[in-house]
Amino acid sequence: MAWNATLSLDYTLQAGKTIARFRHDGPLRILQSLYPEGDAVCHNVLVHPPGGLVGGDTLAIAVTAAPGSHGLITTPGATRFYESLGDTALQHTSIRLEAGARAEWLPMEALCYSGCLAENHLTLELAPGAELMGWDVTALGLPAANQPFAQGSFCQHLEMPGVWLERARIHADDTLLMNSPLGLAGRRCIATLFFVTGSKLERNRRQLALDLARQVLEAHPLRHAAGATSPDAQVLVLRALAPLVEPAMDLMKQVWKVWRRHFWEKAAPSPRIWSV
Repeated sequence: MAWNATLSLDYTLQAGKTIARFRHDGPLRILQSLYPEGDAVCHNVLVHPPGGLVGGDTLAIAVTAAPGSHGLITTPGATRFYESLGDTALQHTSIRLEAGARAEWLPMEALCYSGCLAENHLTLELAPGAELMGWDVTALGLPAANQPFAQGSFCQHLEMPGVWLERARIHADDTLLMNSPLGLAGRRCIATLFFVTGSKLERNRRQLALDLARQVLEAHPLRHAAGATSPDAQVLVLRALAPLVEPAMDLMKQVWKVWRRHFWEKAAPSPRIWSV
């Protein structure tokens, strides 16, 4: 029996304070709003009590942010896609920002167990002047536990309609993709950090952000398996391949902190849940 859940999370700015309101159906909810940076930025932790998805399960998350609001969303642990008996497990997240809103989508990694049939969709819609920073980190199998990704498939879909689309379908038995130097080269963690805007960024602002990311890369163990680029004037992307989740997540966090300071002149205190 499928176990489906939906969550709607809405941010508004009231008297200088970002307020979060949510509605949910099924086992998906938001914990208490936190303000470690003051009233302007609302931190929320998204919780899925079952801890994972099996074939047929669907999680649907819809986030909206009104003008001037700033919400940061993370999770307490990994999203797990377990072995399927034939149906697909789907997580679909839609984030829509109105003019002048900011958001950060910073979930912990997705773990694809061998035999899973999984899809992870993220759709971003930004009005002019809105800005969003987020990441997607996916591990294929659990190599540290000697549980390789030997069967199944995973589809990753990242989209800002009309501006940016990345879609990949990875089959465990596609040995060329999984092991070729032109594919994943035997690495089993895929990580993407992105900064997207509803308006075109000035060239100098984009270039400086790329330079800052590359400075971090030069000193990082993943420097030969990562790169930063700007495929469109509204999009900056950092991509990395890693053997395990930990070095990939470390790189994402380092560049997130640098970009947060560059774009928003804000320090980047790590959400408390990351150290629990």
